[in-house]
Amino acid sequence: MKHSNPTFEAVKPNIGSSFTSLKFQKNENIKSHVWHYHPEIELIFVCGGSGKRQIGSNISYFSDGDLVLIGSNLPHCGMTNENTNNDYEIVIQFKPDFLGETIWEIPEMQRIVNLLEKSKSGIVFSDKIKKNVGEKLREMHDLHSLERLLKFLEIIEILAITQEYKILNAAKYYLQTQIEDNERINVIFNYVKDHFKEQITLDEIADLAAMKVPSFCRYFKKITNKTFTQFVNEYRITHALKLLAEQPLSITDVCFESGFNNFSYFNKTFKEYIDKSPSQYRKEFNHIIE
Repeated sequence: MKHSNPTFEAVKPNIGSSFTSLKFQKNENIKSHVWHYHPEIELIFVCGGSGKRQIGSNISYFSDGDLVLIGSNLPHCGMTNENTNNDYEIVIQFKPDFLGETIWEIPEMQRIVNLLEKSKSGIVFSDKIKKNVGEKLREMHDLHSLERLLKFLEIIEILAITQEYKILNAAKYYLQTQIEDNERINVIFNYVKDHFKEQITLDEIADLAAMKVPSFCRYFKKITNKTFTQFVNEYRITHALKLLAEQPLSITDVCFESGFNNFSYFNKTFKEYIDKSPSQYRKEFNHIIE
């Protein structure tokens, strides 16, 4: 399967505005297969639904919607597709200097400056913040001009103050400056996305990256701060979380559907990533839904 290079996405602000606010109805913004980046910082609110988020080298699962902040040039896939079953999605995009460069030097902006620095690694916010900010984003989208800007600053301030968040990429994940790196990592990520249910050997993935296995292993660890095996397992566990939450499959079937060919290894790996067994996770998830 041929994949395109990571797409540079050109973003234009709304007319009469210094930033972009877009609202997409269900299935209107299907980009979960598109690996792209842009200099604009992006705040994404998914109202309802569940799916995978792939931001930098982090692959994780969200349920009952999502609220993420993605920094400048941090490669990511879209959040929704026809299987997400979300109500709508609001996407805010703004350049780091959208208010001018000098405004970030004033003391009142220090917390927001810190937030934008953290966003270079990708941030996901808690359910409580997601609910609060989601309502404000919906209100903001219907406002115009200065009112919209003031509401947006209120939202950013809430995100800057809260401690209820998680950094998605433990080490700062910056888009590499060399184009060949972008192309190479794109090929690797997309190959994993398409073949994670199969066995992927280091030989075949190194060959795909046009590298020797030892060089590839060093390269991948440097780019993603994790081994290739960890990356593939993370993708498989994320898929398993989705199946456990949404499908009435046995845990054995979930194991094999997620690309694991050994049930005890699946259980062990699942516990390492999630801190609980697959059956515990399903039981607790169903209890929360009820």
